[in-house]
Amino acid sequence: MALDYKKAGVDIEAGYKSVELIKGYVKETMRPEVLGGLGGFSGAFSMKGIKDMEDPVLLSGTDGVGTKIKLAFLLDKHDTIGIDAVAMCVNDVACAGGEPLFFLDYIACGKNYPEKIAAIVKGVAEGCKQSDCALIGGETAEHPGLMPEDEYDVAGFTVGVVDRKDMIDGSAIKDGDVLIGVASSGVHSNGFSLVRKVFDMTRESLETYYDELGMTLGECLLTPTRIYVHMMKSLKNAGVKVKGCSHITGGGFYENIPRMLPDGIKAVVEKDSYDVPPIFKLMQKKGQIEDKMMYNTYNMGLGMVLAVDPADVDAALKAIEAAGDKAWVVGKAASGEKGVELV
Repeated sequence: MALDYKKAGVDIEAGYKSVELIKGYVKETMRPEVLGGLGGFSGAFSMKGIKDMEDPVLLSGTDGVGTKIKLAFLLDKHDTIGIDAVAMCVNDVACAGGEPLFFLDYIACGKNYPEKIAAIVKGVAEGCKQSDCALIGGETAEHPGLMPEDEYDVAGFTVGVVDRKDMIDGSAIKDGDVLIGVASSGVHSNGFSLVRKVFDMTRESLETYYDELGMTLGECLLTPTRIYVHMMKSLKNAGVKVKGCSHITGGGFYENIPRMLPDGIKAVVEKDSYDVPPIFKLMQKKGQIEDKMMYNTYNMGLGMVLAVDPADVDAALKAIEAAGDKAWVVGKAASGEKGVELV
């Protein structure tokens, strides 16, 4: 029997079909700076538009979606996980004051099912649209024998730009500055290894309706990560000086908030200052998880924490609301050893 690539487990025709299926989604994310079409060896993006900046700085971010992807397999729902991949990257760029310009995705799968790949990329494109970011390239790699046929992993990479004078680095945060917490859309894309220990990972368990959630457990857990690019733009357009910004991802409050703090400043966060979403309360109760572990693993309802001057608080809250996000004053910066104090 003559061997060929298909018999070895890689279906080139399926690859061609998935490219055809995703072309429409990719087209919807285009920006005027994108040069050429889909199918070249590299994605081209004109830098002409940033020439007017005094000192343009490129920012980059890369991430995946962790074990949240397991829920997509169990529920056979693949059209939102791509939003998470984009969100994890573009939120990091927005955190530094940057505007995401373009995104590239990478999908590794055991077997290329074109319709499934198209559903994943549909989510990636949706995340790009939500962040005004062009999807200018990607790779789908078929890995027979390395991954089970019905499984895949998705990751991505973004490049953004900021004028150096507009960079947010936290260095100016001082005692008395106010901390504003911006609502998350739920668990986002971190801590799912613990989620999967708390709840039975079966289709039946995920399709169970919970009154306190107002939806099934699976719908709640698969809710895509909130993208904060427009919110950060709204603050900038309103003339609000964001002194520090923390994207609350893996490591929760304890690991992420200190990343924006200068030495000699601590963050004092009031736990009762905002609404903790029901999913976290349900998870904590069911898994008998200590408070400290919850705040060290999850966003607990705050996807971003910003530091602003007390005089800018009202304008900041107004600009965040104008972008369609919800926010609360959740604490303050104070003199002390760099870290987080929950009160």
